[in-house]
Amino acid sequence: MSYATTDLCDAFAQELQIADPIFFDFGSTTSFSGPITTLKLHEDNTLVRDALETDGKDGVLVVDGGGSTRCALLGGNLAVLAEKNNWQGVLVYGCIRDREEIEETTVGVKALAPHPLKSNKQGIGQKDVPVRFAGVNWIPGYYLYADKDGIVLSEKALSL
Repeated sequence: MSYATTDLCDAFAQELQIADPIFFDFGSTTSFSGPITTLKLHEDNTLVRDALETDGKDGVLVVDGGGSTRCALLGGNLAVLAEKNNWQGVLVYGCIRDREEIEETTVGVKALAPHPLKSNKQGIGQKDVPVRFAGVNWIPGYYLYADKDGIVLSEKALSL
């Protein structure tokens, strides 16, 4: 279940990590939550496709693309794949493309910016490793809650 990040902060501020406000909404769904799976990569979205081809089990894929703004790590086809395979959302510390196609899906997508260039395809990167960006330590299995007001991370699922 998704909760307002403002309410979560009011109730659990000491237990949360709050992401720096650097992300923009690119999907039609702006509120999403779930346990996270992490990827660490640079300008190569092969692992993004690999992850989204698996059952997301109502989780959120967190992609540490190093903040690169030189190419997109998620596009319309991958957003459709995420929707088909039960992912609630994708957070990209990098860029996306195919905004209109992404907006047609029910998957929440937050990223730094749009970019028209596709990424490399070398299969280089890591899955399910702790990553750090936007002032948060993203740990696989922690719970992400996102809405129009921001993104928070909790070690456990929260209930109001």
